[in-house]
Amino acid sequence: MKPARPVVPVRPVPRIYLYVTAAVAGAAVLVVEILGAKMLAPWLGTSHFVWTAQISITLLALSAGYYLGGRIVDVSARLDHLYYCLALAGFFLCAAVVFCAPIASASLAFSLAIATLLTSFVLYFLPLTLLAVTGPFLTRILNSSTSTVGGQVGRLSAVSTIGSVFGALIISYLLIPHFSNSITMYGTAIVLFALALSYFALYRTKLSGAIAISIAGIFIGGFGLSEKHAFKDADELYFHNSAFGQMQVIELKNVHRRFYLNDYLVQNTYDPVTKRSVSLFTYMLHDLAVAYRPKIDQILCLGLGVGIVPMRFANEGMNVDVVEINPAVIPVGEKFFGLEPAKLNIILGDARYYLNRVAKKYDAIILDTFLGDSSPSHLMTHEAFNSIRRALSPEGVLVINSFGDFDPGRDFLVASLDKTLRSCFKNVHIHASENGNVFFVATDGSMPALLRQPAPESYPQSVRDSALETFASNRTTDDRSGRVLTDDYNPVEYYDAQNREENRRRLAMSISKL
Repeated sequence: MKPARPVVPVRPVPRIYLYVTAAVAGAAVLVVEILGAKMLAPWLGTSHFVWTAQISITLLALSAGYYLGGRIVDVSARLDHLYYCLALAGFFLCAAVVFCAPIASASLAFSLAIATLLTSFVLYFLPLTLLAVTGPFLTRILNSSTSTVGGQVGRLSAVSTIGSVFGALIISYLLIPHFSNSITMYGTAIVLFALALSYFALYRTKLSGAIAISIAGIFIGGFGLSEKHAFKDADELYFHNSAFGQMQVIELKNVHRRFYLNDYLVQNTYDPVTKRSVSLFTYMLHDLAVAYRPKIDQILCLGLGVGIVPMRFANEGMNVDVVEINPAVIPVGEKFFGLEPAKLNIILGDARYYLNRVAKKYDAIILDTFLGDSSPSHLMTHEAFNSIRRALSPEGVLVINSFGDFDPGRDFLVASLDKTLRSCFKNVHIHASENGNVFFVATDGSMPALLRQPAPESYPQSVRDSALETFASNRTTDDRSGRVLTDDYNPVEYYDAQNREENRRRLAMSISKL
């Protein structure tokens, strides 16, 4: 290989501009890594499979980019090549905005582990590889003597890492809560276009190539932004991107039905005329608690949802504390689902953190932190249930909303929850519906037969039969399945992956038909 022939630009490029380039590229890598996972969440969820795939593809792309950058700069140390790579990275990020939905949707034909790897690779490998070219390229450009290589590499690495830290902070605390995912990805691409164009405008005379790439990317990205999900039979009443997923409220045009969606998955269904839920779980969580413990004064709801379950307790005169991790859901519940925050004591934060600190005793605790296709696994362990037990009065009752399967080979979650609850509580009862909802009732007190039978007329016609059947059910699990889940070992995301995939697919398909 011939030695590289350095090319001096028309005007020398200040070192500060090159350091800015390193910082911007480092920030863009973290933005793509974090935001990429968020963009996949509506189809693939937020399990460890998604993050494993995203981190693995990012590291693979960085390795490829480092190698590619070294090869290019050894052949020709023209800075033009670097800024063309950054402009192309922006172009592929714009393309990711357009093709994310169809590619992620098509990947559902594969298992979750394969789907996440394939989707992350197709969407993000090329732009991340092109961003990684920056490191070796600038190392070569900035070093005029081998005696200063160590210090120069250290400075570049430090600047790039600081850029990555800034990118992680700004994406997590500023961009995701206030802008849609597509806008943020598109904005990242525009920053890369601006960086490349400013280089050619200030230090070169030929702008045509960078301009062409930038215009093409902006055009493609703009097309992606204009392609919003359109509902044929429903109107979108609300859309907001929060730190815990994309929040939507839609309402059917010809039927009194309003849906709350998180990452395009149905979380609750509501009749805006009768101002009542038409989701089975909202009735079961309330009615099972009062059926086993009719005299309830103090109640804790772990998870607000849109406020329907806590409001039922509050409207019956109970003192209701609610722990909710996502503050953005409160105005949604208030505006569209009858939530009255003044009637509740809402504590913003993580449920485990609250349970580890609370000294108050409750007559009932409702665990309904269901988000997307599952509940956070750190709330389903022996240690978590022990914290809940300590927060209950002697005859207090815990009611859990989950989603599971009792068939052999697919019952790891329900069998594990049963075993884990029994490792903490004296009595556990399981009620299950035909649609997959599973409700666990646990107490250290006595577990008599239901002390209060449900009144059929208290349910909407659409869920009446399911509610009565669920109340009457008495399910058991196979002792040979599952295990006691702990904070140290809790593999439910792995062993329950198939059930969660099918549940996510079912929820997504129900919305795609609207």
